[in-house]
Amino acid sequence: MPRPKCCRTITGEPPCRAFTPAGTTGPAPSRVVLSEDEFEAVRLADFEGLYQEEAAERMGVSRQTFGRIVGAARAKIARVLVEGLALSIGGGGGTGIAPSRSYMCRLCRHTWDMPSETDSPAECPACRGRNLFRCGASLETAASGRECCPRERKAT
Repeated sequence: MPRPKCCRTITGEPPCRAFTPAGTTGPAPSRVVLSEDEFEAVRLADFEGLYQEEAAERMGVSRQTFGRIVGAARAKIARVLVEGLALSIGGGGGTGIAPSRSYMCRLCRHTWDMPSETDSPAECPACRGRNLFRCGASLETAASGRECCPRERKAT
């Protein structure tokens, strides 16, 4: 059984969600689906020109995971271009558009959001604890009692 995917932060909304080759006639070409997290990885690495480590941090995943995501996305885009296929963007395990970052205190379980452009908090605003982690899920998900990332769960 594969490990569950960790939540990924997606901050850019694609302006279009479907692309088809120009000049095609007859039946619609086969469609390749690029997930939202693959779109975000390509946007960060190729459009914004970020190094994988910084891009991985922005998405809330490891550098190795980011490398796999961007590699899969590039392979899909290459297939679309070479074979003249249609491309659609959607789905894929992202947490949706998140202009802010969610944090959770491991001591008191308090969750809160901060704007993406601010530095990480030094302490929990509720208990002043310093045992914090950044969460890729929305505040509503974190507040529902579920932890944001499966690998952050404590063994019971």
